Amino acid sequence: MKNSSLWIILQRMRTPFLVIVITYTISIIGMLIIPGLDNDGKVYHMSIFDAFYFVTYTATTIGFGEVPYTFTYPQRIWVSFSIYLIVLGWFYGIGTLVALLQDKLLIQELAKNRFKRQIKNLKEKYILVLGYNLATSEIIKKALDSGIRAVVIEKDEAKINELLLENFTPAVPVLNADVHNPQALETAGVNSVYCKAVVALFQDDALNTRIALTVKILNPKVRLAVKVTTQAGVENLEDFGVDIVENPFDIIASQINKALNRPHLLTLERWIYGSSKLTDSFMRFSPGQYVMCGFGRMGKAIYKVLKENGLEIKCIEKDAVKLKYLTDDERDDVEYVESYDKKALIGVGVEQAKYIIVGTKNDTINLSIALTAKKLNPNIITIVRENEMEDFSIFQTDKIDRIFMPSRILIDKTINAIIRPSADIFVKNIDTLSDKDAQSIIKTLLDIDKDPILFELKVTKNESFELFKRLENKTTITLDLLRKSLKYKDHLNNVFIFMILRRSGEIMFPSWEEKLQKDDIVLIGCDEHAKEEIELIANNFHEFEFAFYGKEHSLLKKIFGKE
Repeated sequence: MKNSSLWIILQRMRTPFLVIVITYTISIIGMLIIPGLDNDGKVYHMSIFDAFYFVTYTATTIGFGEVPYTFTYPQRIWVSFSIYLIVLGWFYGIGTLVALLQDKLLIQELAKNRFKRQIKNLKEKYILVLGYNLATSEIIKKALDSGIRAVVIEKDEAKINELLLENFTPAVPVLNADVHNPQALETAGVNSVYCKAVVALFQDDALNTRIALTVKILNPKVRLAVKVTTQAGVENLEDFGVDIVENPFDIIASQINKALNRPHLLTLERWIYGSSKLTDSFMRFSPGQYVMCGFGRMGKAIYKVLKENGLEIKCIEKDAVKLKYLTDDERDDVEYVESYDKKALIGVGVEQAKYIIVGTKNDTINLSIALTAKKLNPNIITIVRENEMEDFSIFQTDKIDRIFMPSRILIDKTINAIIRPSADIFVKNIDTLSDKDAQSIIKTLLDIDKDPILFELKVTKNESFELFKRLENKTTITLDLLRKSLKYKDHLNNVFIFMILRRSGEIMFPSWEEKLQKDDIVLIGCDEHAKEEIELIANNFHEFEFAFYGKEHSLLKKIFGKE
């Protein structure tokens, strides 16, 4: 039955309804059988309508009187019996109804029906977020700020209540169900044309992989952002055709590698992801002795990068299980300790070390290790992993020099890949860019503005109406048009083109003579004024005419093709 809530009501209320019908029937039959006397003292029998009418208002304790004639004693005895009988039936029915309205299953079904209506009426682009926590809450906020709606599937009712208390605007529909349930995914609109992407960032790699498989089977075309923390998991998901595979530990290791070799490229990358400004300083890693506490998945990734750069590093780990799977090279640098105490830190040379990297799963332990190391060696540079995203961070102390937060990295990469997919592709393509070239790009951007804007221009009918129409009419339009000023004829706005993304591939750092095509996505860096004028040129007839021809053409030319 499609309407499960209606089925539950009919099933649960079936017995009470039968009880009420039976009590009414018994009472009415009795009134029909028992003879009465009319005003002339003659015997009469009530009609079915009179009996039903009398029992109806008597059962509700309204009591209009005895109709159609004054009752005899036998009739009054039967009426007294009927009142108790019917009231008991109503009490049973009302009690069952009250219990039904509090029934958890019915409440869930009613909520599911309401959710289905919300999804059916949702005619805007949205992302489907699986699981609600602080990280996905931030993703939802950023998506809403960018004009993209969000839909959530969450099994934990406590977290659903937290979501409702957030009071997102516009509202975020939420379904109480298992995130890997195919029926729940279909109910949430995974097959909808408006579903822009599916986000699964659980701690459990196996769960994320299961979700990825299910989603790709249900809708192979939908974009999917999935967290994974092992290289094997990354390769598996890429084989499944997952678009956005996010390993926060590999990202952290990659950032350290860039900080060692190409710090300007790292600054540019972090700006594109929205993690920092171009003017923000980022810790530069340099040669010296490194100490690392915790040799889990994050520790392994960082260790590999540091060793590839020829740096000296000593690690300690208190989980003996992790040490069973070390390679020969790792065994030389990783020691087992019973606890991360002062003795263990001194044992790996923290007093002489230049850096200490603390990457356990426990924030309290991480902070304790960092503070102890700072006490033993005031000049040591502390780099700490923060696991929990809270409004108040226990790492807000000048003793901590650098914080790596995997959750924050996931948020920035996920939202960037979903809202600005061209930016995510651009970052992947500049991985071979030299630090000198990255420095030159940063200088160009800072000449444009101290805090330049990064945005996408989509040459589509909906988002760049005038450009799209002109290209359909075979007008040749180059990128140079996008930097034309709408105020001064020969003036050029501050614009930098990072990339053109088109179906045939990407064009990195295209020239101003590059011709635009329909459905191009242009990744642009500029100031606020230039952004406004680019959008006007792309969508307004008169602004396009001025930028393209250097003057506004008349309405007659637009209509008849001549002045």
